[in-house]
Amino acid sequence: MTIKIVCVGNLKEKFWREACEEYQKRLSRFCKLKIIELEEQNNLSSQKTLEKEGEEILKHISGKTILLAIEGKQYSSEEFADKLEKEALTSSELTFIIGSSCGVSDGVKNIVKEKISFGKPTFPHNLARIMLLEQIYRGFMINNGSTYHK
Repeated sequence: MTIKIVCVGNLKEKFWREACEEYQKRLSRFCKLKIIELEEQNNLSSQKTLEKEGEEILKHISGKTILLAIEGKQYSSEEFADKLEKEALTSSELTFIIGSSCGVSDGVKNIVKEKISFGKPTFPHNLARIMLLEQIYRGFMINNGSTYHK
């Protein structure tokens, strides 16, 4: 299975990059992981920013696509693991989208029907990426009967 994460912005701080690299290394035994970082469009008005970023996001979606959004469905780790397992049976590629600090355009929200959330608080997008990678890793560990998840 290929898991693709399409995200707006890059990991500027070393500690975010190191965390991301660690999860990429851990996940390499379970899936092919692609992380696509799109440039933030800070030089435009808020609405134009979302529209431009949305156009770029849509160029990279394929397979089953899930948007991280505060209004999305919340899953326990076990439920998320089940979801990963079911998606692996029906699709060879699973794409997750993490928008910018401004969110994502209505165009992306309308095209990507499935949305998940890591809770009601708003998290920095760098942290959201690490949380997503950790939950994907945890899901694979649960599905493989590992003691990682307790």
